[in-house]
Amino acid sequence: MNVARVAIAGFGSVGRATANLLLSRREAYRQVYRTDVRLVAVCGSRSGIVDANGLEAERFDLLEFGLSGPDFIEASGADILIEAGPSDFRTGGPGLAYIRSALSAGRDTIVISKGALVHSGRELRSLAQTSGVMLKLSGAAAAALPTVDLLEHSLKGCRVLEIEGILNATTNFLLDAMTTRGLGFDEALRQAQAGGFAEADPRNDTEGWDTASKLLIIANFGIGAELTMNDLAVEGIQTVTRERIEAWHAQGLVPKLVGHLTNSNGEIRASVGIKTYPLADPLANVRGKDKAIRIITDAMGETVAIGSGKEPLATAAAALKDLELILMSRCGRPIPLKKTSS
Repeated sequence: MNVARVAIAGFGSVGRATANLLLSRREAYRQVYRTDVRLVAVCGSRSGIVDANGLEAERFDLLEFGLSGPDFIEASGADILIEAGPSDFRTGGPGLAYIRSALSAGRDTIVISKGALVHSGRELRSLAQTSGVMLKLSGAAAAALPTVDLLEHSLKGCRVLEIEGILNATTNFLLDAMTTRGLGFDEALRQAQAGGFAEADPRNDTEGWDTASKLLIIANFGIGAELTMNDLAVEGIQTVTRERIEAWHAQGLVPKLVGHLTNSNGEIRASVGIKTYPLADPLANVRGKDKAIRIITDAMGETVAIGSGKEPLATAAAALKDLELILMSRCGRPIPLKKTSS
């Protein structure tokens, strides 16, 4: 039986959901990957808890002040880091320090927050390659919606010609509420905040920056682009008025906030902004908090994926999908689970 020691940096709702889901799956990891997965450390910005034998859920409310930071993770003995802290694409912090430290120390790393990947993605890819470790990021690239996975696996060998994605649940909910229920922007936003999926300060979502961050991650990690935020023209939904919605409705068009990328003769262009679709288009029918991506390739044509999942569970599950890929690479071919009679 192999042993994998996991630490989680960032212990808000997503970090806690990831920890609880990991603990619930330990027996499956033992059976399928012949690996005893131990959660040996968790920490927030100021406090944490560590146990080399593995933590249980009842200890998650016993965090000790001062147990935090990259040195705390290093001292925990973890060989896999899941980084789930706040995201700031302008500075990369606070996750950047954790990720740099983990990759430099030869620790496989799963990243959920987007900021460090947008700010220092090239550096982090280089660190992972130099150290010979895995850097996985499904939770950062639209979570429950498969994006980078499609490019790395399902469409491998194809040349990507175009990508467009509805990558932000909040803005899709707002536009859907404004177009199908006739709500104004302010009322739709109040409902989204009351539902717990819009931030108190929603500008990263409504101004298009969250979509831009995800598009950059998909482009840079999925097709090897080298884009920065300065390469994108970014527009949000704050300029959408009732008059514009009525005009689109009269034309049979549905507005969506979309991240869009084209790859023509090796020249990659990307932008974020409002795009309208006829009702027959699959993206026009992506409702509420759902997300979607359309990828057009030279050999396989058009691929569309539409996904939704309850947060923060969906993001936690995306991160643990990455964990299973790491476990699979360590143990070789997984063992099929035996069927049980009902």
